[in-house]
Amino acid sequence: MAAGSWKRRQSKRSNFKTSAAMASRPSSRPFRIPRSTALLVSICLIFFIVLVSGLSLNALRRSAKYGVQSPIIYSIEVVNEFPHDPRAFTQGLVYVENDTLFESTGLYGQSSVRKVALSTGKTEALHEMDASYFGEGLTLLGERLFQVTWLKKTGFIYDRNNLSKVKEFTHQMTDGWGLATDGKILFGSDGTSTLYQIDPQTFTVTNKWVVSYEGDEVYNLNELEFVNGEIWANVFMTDCIVRISIEDGSVLGWILLPSLRRELLQRGKRIDVLNGIAWDSGKDRLFVTGKLWPKLFEIKLQPSKEHYAIEEIKQLCLREPITF
Repeated sequence: MAAGSWKRRQSKRSNFKTSAAMASRPSSRPFRIPRSTALLVSICLIFFIVLVSGLSLNALRRSAKYGVQSPIIYSIEVVNEFPHDPRAFTQGLVYVENDTLFESTGLYGQSSVRKVALSTGKTEALHEMDASYFGEGLTLLGERLFQVTWLKKTGFIYDRNNLSKVKEFTHQMTDGWGLATDGKILFGSDGTSTLYQIDPQTFTVTNKWVVSYEGDEVYNLNELEFVNGEIWANVFMTDCIVRISIEDGSVLGWILLPSLRRELLQRGKRIDVLNGIAWDSGKDRLFVTGKLWPKLFEIKLQPSKEHYAIEEIKQLCLREPITF
């Protein structure tokens, strides 16, 4: 907004009868601005300053409200290592309580839903899926486990207490990759750049966002976890986890985990990609693993000390869309 300026109009009279000497002599009377005029100018200046300050404050508030800031890059610190079944093709991972996990595994003829002890990695209960299904993302809502399957729009609901199948459902995503919940609704991924919000009663899509980073879509969103009001997603074929706003689907940050896979490979382990995020909200513990990984890691995040340019993050964490 431009402030209107106050202009004083000064009338001039020509007096050709005035002598040259008189015209060249400076006036002895000082120039004075009327008090009323000075007061008006002061009020206008104060108003202008307040207006500009208010606009700046509102802009800052809008930035904070809508998260207008550069995504934060995080590195990790390994806090603990736990055993993990090296035959488990991990597709979904959920922490419950009492150091217990639920896990969904894939591969035709080997897919399952299982209850796992965190400290030992041993399977305490197992539901083997029909060989025609390839298990994918898993989440726990109330007393029910929800699971989606690959290359199908079919999902299953299980009783968490005994892993018995309660119900079969059909969803509206193009495929089934990841699932998470905030305790009220479901969030889903289908391997594209779209994050879905799903009604857990009707399984209709109630909202969706295309996730993008600096002008490029974040394709291949995979396993999901709800963490402190955000959705965290593995990006398939990368060592990255992307933190996503559930308000508008914007990217809030990147977690870089290449050190985990690199360490396992150096130990001579035959492993597949990073996949599997579990959050212990009671103790603020974060767990990650991967497909066919012999270890499950408890990690802590820390802002990366290393500076990454936007293009470097794109090279590390973005891939072309994968179709099957």
